[in-house]
Parts: sequence; C-alpha cells; structure tokens
Amino acid sequence: MGSRVPEVIDRLVAFGAADAELTDVRVSDGPEVTEDAAMDWLIVGFDGDPNGDFQAAQSLGGWSDLGRGREEQFQITVAAIAQRGDTDVRAARARAYAIGARVEAWLRADPSIGLASLEAAIEATQLTQDQTNQGAQVVLLLTVAGRAFT
Repeated sequence: MGSRVPEVIDRLVAFGAADAELTDVRVSDGPEVTEDAAMDWLIVGFDGDPNGDFQAAQSLGGWSDLGRGREEQFQITVAAIAQRGDTDVRAARARAYAIGARVEAWLRADPSIGLASLEAAIEATQLTQDQTNQGAQVVLLLTVAGRAFT
C-alpha cells in the first residue's frame, strides 16, 4: 500500500533535529526506551502516553483518477511535552506551547515540508496538564493533518 505518512514523519523528525531553537529538546521518532532524563520532548508519531494505544497516524484515501494515482488524507500525532521539577504549571504550559510553535513555524514556512504533491498544517490541538511526583507536566498534542498524492 502506498502512503506518504512514513516520509512525513521522517521529515518532521528531521526538522526537529535540525531546529536550533530546539537544541535543549529531546526529539524522538515515536516512543523510545531510554534512560534520558530530558525535561522537554517533541515526539513525532506518539502521544507520549506509555499506557495509551500507541497510535502514530491515520490516513484515508481514494483514487483521484484511474491513471494518476491516489489521494491520501493523513493525520499524524505529535506531542510537545514540558516537565518541570516544581509545581509551576504555567511555565510548563508556556514551554509546551513554545515547542509546539516550532512545528507550526515549519508548516507555515512550507506547507509541503519539501515534499512534492503534499500540503500539511496543524489541524487540532489538545492540552493535558498534570502535577506528578516530579513536578508539573504539560502535554500539548498536535494533529498534523494534510493531503498528498501517492
């Protein structure tokens, strides 16, 4: 089955790794098994919930015509996570939104993210705030949605 989802995920991870404004953010391609104690994360293809269902993306498509291929609509989950060693949820929330703003900046600058016959944007967000034994934790889920031709 042809899908553009894998290359979109790859491109978003590469943008995160190369973004100078995210040098202190751990950028991850999906869930990782790690001892990394990073406080801030950008995870492409995972919602950051180790007890969740681990859904990375979904797509829907159909033929654009019999000779030219298939149109695909996709949604990819991206998590911007900010954790703190204190209870300052406001600061954690501001940091999570700052991390998420970098993803938005990439998509606004180039909705094709450098891929032919593709356009993407942030379609929806979801905010979760928690106080844990390690302090405040904020998870900002972004839905990167778009359409492409395969």
